[in-house]
Amino acid sequence: QVQVVESGGGLVQPGGSLRLSCVVSGSHFSIKGIGWDRQAPEKTRESVVSTTNSGPTNYANSVKGRFTISRDNAKNTFYRQMNSLKSEDTAVYYCYVDGTVSFGVGSSDFRSWGQGTQVTVSS
Repeated sequence: QVQVVESGGGLVQPGGSLRLSCVVSGSHFSIKGIGWDRQAPEKTRESVVSTTNSGPTNYANSVKGRFTISRDNAKNTFYRQMNSLKSEDTAVYYCYVDGTVSFGVGSSDFRSWGQGTQVTVSS
C-alpha cells in the first residue's frame, strides 16, 4: 500500500508564499507521475499541476509563473512552491502520485491521494 501525506497549508496574505509537501511511503513501488488538484468552495475540482517522469510539467493557466513543483527522490517527497498568492487560490489542495506497485508475481498501477491541505489567502 502506498500512502501520501501532505503538509504545508495555512493562512497567508495576498502576495505571500507557501510551500506544500507530499511525502510518499510504502514498499515495492515506483513513481511515474505526480500532481495536485484543488477544490475551492462552490467550484468544481480542477487540476493545478501534473507531470510524469518523462513528460512535460503542465500547469493550469491560472497558476503559470507562480507555482512550481520539485522533487527529492531520495526522500520520496514532492514540493509545490506557491508565490504571489491570490484570494482565488484559496482551496483545499490534494496531491496525488501515479505509479506501479509490485506484488508476488504481478504488478498494478495505482493513483494514491493525499488527505488534502487547506490554503487560505486572505488579508
